[in-house]
Amino acid sequence: MKIVQSLAISAFVLLSIQTVSAQYGNNGYGGNGYGGRGRMNSGMSQDRGQDKPREIPAEETISKIMLKLKPAVGLDELQEIAISNILLESIKRQGVILKQETNQSDQMKDLQILSENTERRVIELLNDDQKEKYKIFSEESKNPKKSKKNR
Repeated sequence: MKIVQSLAISAFVLLSIQTVSAQYGNNGYGGNGYGGRGRMNSGMSQDRGQDKPREIPAEETISKIMLKLKPAVGLDELQEIAISNILLESIKRQGVILKQETNQSDQMKDLQILSENTERRVIELLNDDQKEKYKIFSEESKNPKKSKKNR
């Protein structure tokens, strides 16, 4: 449950950062395109290509998660595919929830329910030993590098 929550929050933060950079980046506020002969033409061609901020594909996010999760929990190929599909479905549903015209508290409740359901579905695929490793992995991903701070 904790890993899915952290994934949901991470995905939301990443998408928010991209939106902010697209709004305040080099799209007219930075002065690019004015005052230089060569820069003006190249700036105009870049602006046409950057009408929308580049969204990180869900598959890319899932592959980064699975790179860490697979060795930490000891997943086999079938488990890896099944969990990847569960996470992909979860990320897509997160996007739908975040685009809904509801207040923030309702969205947070919906995201919490989605997170719990996703974690439950992932845990169902694991054996007892993997469940323990998954809990440890979830705690470590929730509180990264706590052990290194104590040194």
